[in-house]
Amino acid sequence: MKQILAMGGGGFSMEDDNPGLDQYILRQSDANKPSICFIPTASGDGDEYIEKFYRFFEKEDCNPSHLALFNPPHNLRDFVLDKDILYVGGGSTKNMLALWREWGLEQIIREAWEQGTVLAGLSAGAICWFQQGLTDSYGDKLRPLDCLGIIEGSCCPHYDGEINRRKAYIEYITNAEIKPGYALDDGAALHIVDAKVHKAISSRRSAQAYYVYNKDGTAVEENIPITYLS
Repeated sequence: MKQILAMGGGGFSMEDDNPGLDQYILRQSDANKPSICFIPTASGDGDEYIEKFYRFFEKEDCNPSHLALFNPPHNLRDFVLDKDILYVGGGSTKNMLALWREWGLEQIIREAWEQGTVLAGLSAGAICWFQQGLTDSYGDKLRPLDCLGIIEGSCCPHYDGEINRRKAYIEYITNAEIKPGYALDDGAALHIVDAKVHKAISSRRSAQAYYVYNKDGTAVEENIPITYLS
């Protein structure tokens, strides 16, 4: 079974007192004590971000590690394929994908997914799995970005958490400038199995997930039934 957990926002970096999403991710591995590797490329391998990851996951029943491309392991492929879960952090999706391609990490991660490694992430670490994502990587405004294409369609994170996200996504959908896809509030996530949406989950009751598409020149937001992780 090939699994991806795409979070609009939340997890250890955004919800210190709400471990629901991260604990859900750990439960998707078949390992008794899963090895979970944080990939913080999108943040420039930020030290504070990495430390925050360890502060949370060292308290859980798992073996945490991280992959820093600015100080990579000797054998990158062996290091990655040895992990049960790969957890991708937020930041600049465009820069992250460029570095992944330079290091060959894109293909290694796809190989890991094919062999059953759970892929997870928030923001940049959510949209990267889709054909396209709505990103602020360009600096001046939110724009569509071509991503890895493991999952059909597009993805927009932080749908309720950043003031311009919903407006921009709807405009791009309306103008057919981005593929139809999934909009995720902070705290909402898609559990994707074999490249198809299996279900939506949330760490807070108000968080929602939507499928957004163009119908006769108008963007339509279709609620996806969501399971609250109490």
